[in-house]
Amino acid sequence: MDAPPEGTVESESCNEVEDEKSGSDCQSMPAYMNSVLRRQYLQQMVKVLPPVVQNRITALKNLQLEHLKIEADFFEEVYKLERSYQLKYQPLFDKRKEIIEGTVDPDVEKPNWKEPEQNPEIDGEIEVFEEALKTYKNIPQNAKGIPGFWLTVFRNTAILSEMVQPHDEPAMRKLTDISIKYDSGHSYTLEFHFDKNEYFTNTVLTKQYVLKSTVDPEDPFAFEGPEIYKCSGCTINWEKKMNLTVKTIRKKQKHKERGAVRTIVKQVPTDSFFNFFNPPEVPADEEIDDDSQQILATDFEIGHFLRARIIPKAVLYFTGDIVDDEDDEDEEEFEGEDDDYDDDEEPPAKGQKAAGNKKQSPNDCPNQ
Repeated sequence: MDAPPEGTVESESCNEVEDEKSGSDCQSMPAYMNSVLRRQYLQQMVKVLPPVVQNRITALKNLQLEHLKIEADFFEEVYKLERSYQLKYQPLFDKRKEIIEGTVDPDVEKPNWKEPEQNPEIDGEIEVFEEALKTYKNIPQNAKGIPGFWLTVFRNTAILSEMVQPHDEPAMRKLTDISIKYDSGHSYTLEFHFDKNEYFTNTVLTKQYVLKSTVDPEDPFAFEGPEIYKCSGCTINWEKKMNLTVKTIRKKQKHKERGAVRTIVKQVPTDSFFNFFNPPEVPADEEIDDDSQQILATDFEIGHFLRARIIPKAVLYFTGDIVDDEDDEDEEEFEGEDDDYDDDEEPPAKGQKAAGNKKQSPNDCPNQ
């Protein structure tokens, strides 16, 4: 068979485009626009449709609105189911609390599950943990319960570990249980139970979250199910000079004329886990500032995380059966990258991406 003339290649596909035009349609692809521009584009797209088609779109959105109303009823039933099942879970949580506190010591038990096989590649890396494991190795054989259980759970979870400051740790070691109580109506209360300690007299600190699961008539299509919209904390009865949410600053001042020096002592707020129990107030029918809005958004996320993940599965966060997977996803991005380079090229340092593997932004065209 004769070869094609030099400079030409026989086409084997009907999907043929000129190279310089391959990215020409990027600007008209809504999926690769930012969210604001995409919404504006799609709204204009609907407006230019023939009136008869626009009417059909309106009919579909009316159907969607009916669907959302049914969905709101569905979530109402789910919430009732959660409340009823909490009564079934509670005896298990009570037993967990007794074991952690040490009021009950279980008989020797064998696992009722199959342990996953240990990755042999990890065995050679265990020595890097030696320093971090000293605290746990120093726990005496006659220790009561599981020392530092809840502090360890917090430290094993990124979103919670960020809340706990080093000066909080002695108090957090006294945390013996976190429980949940569903209140009448659409709210639940997280209860943090503490053993007697030198920091505050409370035995229980509480945080209440109020939910709403209704379709907002002003913005009905934004409905995605129940959401927290309000929360309230409690008053912590601090022992004298033991308030972990403030720090003392001493500053020397020199008198301009007499030269006398005086020391000014004042207390200022500081980061602490216990600020969790004093969230910003949400005034009725008033806008709140951006900082408070951000604090509340994070607070609501933490409240949901504690209710849905930590309280039901605390021991799995303690043992590492459940771990945050964000770091693992970052690692996967770099697996096999060495194969993408010739021997005379060096792969990019971790944290940097090769030019050819640049992660696309929403505005990048996939054809480029």
